[in-house]
Amino acid sequence: MNNRPFDLLNDSIGKGVLVELKGSTSFRGTLMAFDVHMNIVLEDAEKLENGETKSKYGKILLRGDNVLLISP
Repeated sequence: MNNRPFDLLNDSIGKGVLVELKGSTSFRGTLMAFDVHMNIVLEDAEKLENGETKSKYGKILLRGDNVLLISP
């Protein structure tokens, strides 16, 4: 059983995640990497507005200062 936050993130690498940022912005994509500052690399990323895809991106880096939550 994984009880630490980084264990959950490690288990989510290569899987789809939802990342919510400050300012009510959300991204959905495949988690490729993260670091101790919660900088997140997503592949096949999509920006969401009201649960609907607004824009599609390839690979993006989300700065950890803006991350509110990561949902596997």
